[in-house]
Amino acid sequence: MVDYDVIVCGAGPAGATAAAAAAQAGLKVALLEKQSLPRHKTCGGGMPMVMHEVLRDLVPDAFVEAKVRYMRHTFQFEDAYLAPLSPPEVARELSLWMVQRSVFDNALAQRAAQAGAELRDGLSIRSLEVESDGVTVRAQSTGSKDHSFVARARHIIGADGANGVTAKVANLRQDRPLAIAMEVEQPHRWGEGHPDLRPEVVHLEYGAVQRGYAWIFPKGDHLNVGAGVFRPRRNNPRGDTGLRQQLQGAIFNYLDLMQVPYEREQLRFHAHPLPIWNGKERLHSRDGRILLAGDAAGLINPFFGDGILHAVKSGLIAADCVANQAVQDYSQRIHAEFAANFDAALNLARFFYQWPGLCYQNGVKRESATYTATRLLCGEALFTDITERVMRRLRSVLTSQLAPSQPAQN
Repeated sequence: MVDYDVIVCGAGPAGATAAAAAAQAGLKVALLEKQSLPRHKTCGGGMPMVMHEVLRDLVPDAFVEAKVRYMRHTFQFEDAYLAPLSPPEVARELSLWMVQRSVFDNALAQRAAQAGAELRDGLSIRSLEVESDGVTVRAQSTGSKDHSFVARARHIIGADGANGVTAKVANLRQDRPLAIAMEVEQPHRWGEGHPDLRPEVVHLEYGAVQRGYAWIFPKGDHLNVGAGVFRPRRNNPRGDTGLRQQLQGAIFNYLDLMQVPYEREQLRFHAHPLPIWNGKERLHSRDGRILLAGDAAGLINPFFGDGILHAVKSGLIAADCVANQAVQDYSQRIHAEFAANFDAALNLARFFYQWPGLCYQNGVKRESATYTATRLLCGEALFTDITERVMRRLRSVLTSQLAPSQPAQN
């Protein structure tokens, strides 16, 4: 049986980043991925440009397919508002990167291998046996070749997503709220369709689905068109057939609005759960053997629904805690990094998704709103800085609209 310092389960952004950082710190690392790389990953694939500042040794040209500089907002597919991510007077222009997760995740996994991690893809974890001095991992091939993996590690970093086995074994995040998103990848030739359908424009629609939004993300040769519910009425909405129809309908309507030709029966819908942040909780086992990172830790921003940058940051924190024998500090460090900001985002999300029309007219369409949203996505502004002020203004507008009209005075 092979012994490792740490075995990382899942080669997405959190796991691959954790594996690379742990290997660079001199640890013996195994990085396990259920599917054979490169593999499809259902995700919009948008991330802030500041990712390059977190992972400085990655070359963006290798995986960035479009650099977005504008947002086009609509409410119920009308009242379009096009705004730059950065106004011309600011010194630093901000942008969003659009990637295919198959390409991006594979780049991160190869980066981990180059750092010294043993990359093993096509292996599905069958069991984790936690003992006093470590964890035994048993995995089995998911491909055509039948082979198994049995190894021990002092620590496990669970980056195996919303439904991964590591959280269950560690008895963590047992009552986790899930949002849900659905998307299609539609081939597209630039220059066709709606005039605003351009590689530098991301499209966001706020009234098409209840308690969520729809989007169009530009990619190299296709469009990622999706819709998601980020404040579902129940913790696990995946069995809700009505919700599925609503999300599909939003996607159809968005394609129609933007004059994208398609055949309904040929669209392939991909649905995936989003483990939305719902407050502080313990993210490492009591014995410190298992640490959760990325989606497994519920690090999806409850307002935007984004999670790639947060996953990468959590992977770096997890690796640092293991390398420096400070695993009992892990949950506290994750909370210090994310909790206050995500809690403020959650408060704003609850209001925004309850009153989307009011928030669109009095929030999204404000001249500074798109730039503020971009700064929030990039981490250059925090929800703790803006939520109280924004909600106070929006509540004032709501109160004035709900107040009964006063009779005219003689």
